[in-house]
Amino acid sequence: MNDRLKALQLFVRVAHAESFSAAGRELGLSQPSVSRIIAELEEEVGAALFIRTTRAVKLTDAGIQYLSRIEAIHSALDEADHEARGTGELRGTLRVGLSSTLANREIIPRLPAFTKRNPELRLELYMADRRQDLIEEGIDVALRFGTLTDSVATARKLASWPRILVAAPDYVAQRGDPASPKDLANHQLIAGPTARANVWEFRRGDEAISIHPDRHMIVTSNDSAIAASIAGLGIISTIADGCKNEIASGSLMRVLSDWDMGMVDLHALFPGGRVAKPAARAFASYLSDAFREQMG
Repeated sequence: MNDRLKALQLFVRVAHAESFSAAGRELGLSQPSVSRIIAELEEEVGAALFIRTTRAVKLTDAGIQYLSRIEAIHSALDEADHEARGTGELRGTLRVGLSSTLANREIIPRLPAFTKRNPELRLELYMADRRQDLIEEGIDVALRFGTLTDSVATARKLASWPRILVAAPDYVAQRGDPASPKDLANHQLIAGPTARANVWEFRRGDEAISIHPDRHMIVTSNDSAIAASIAGLGIISTIADGCKNEIASGSLMRVLSDWDMGMVDLHALFPGGRVAKPAARAFASYLSDAFREQMG
């Protein structure tokens, strides 16, 4: 790899790590060497790409734009290398953005077979309960529930789960088991990350009811919302697999189980404006197959 490509690779790592030292460790370079190479790249480009402070290194506006272009070039190079090998072998680094709950409950338990199949691929899981910016944070593929709002990114549906209501048995014993969605007006409702809609819709046969939930509590983490419900703080809306262990153990129970609340989709989201990495596409395909096998 020539010096320019090495400099571009280093630029990408510094942008994501927000640190010269951390990027240097990843690529086996000293901090002074990283600083020198980046300074030479900025001189060659003719613009400052980073704002340097004593605490972190941040991209300038020009750096953000440059990163989006360079990421596209890297993806194209990955695609070319992948096709040239002709073996289907995946190499390099795959950066995956997802929530901590999804990672711990659904994705990490399914990783052993994927990593065994691709021993030369390095996985980086960026876990956050907010929605990451795919371009700015260098995410190759993000896993997201619900309605997609990014009009630039491309998406692939991986799986769907029923939306359900659950509560702690003690809560139901004290507050009563609602017989109709309208009864939820007399209950404390907890909104987790997959239940932010202003309208909850219910169907049972030919009957349809829509309510505007008055949420007693809003929680940005599904696991925390489940913990709040287990503690007796209210009823939570979540996906069926999101609390299957708690339902099996008896710490939570279904509420209004004879009503259908629709499905919640899980998508793999790829950054727009460039070809998705072969590893990102392969990872999405692997997960889609794994979920399909689980659901029969």
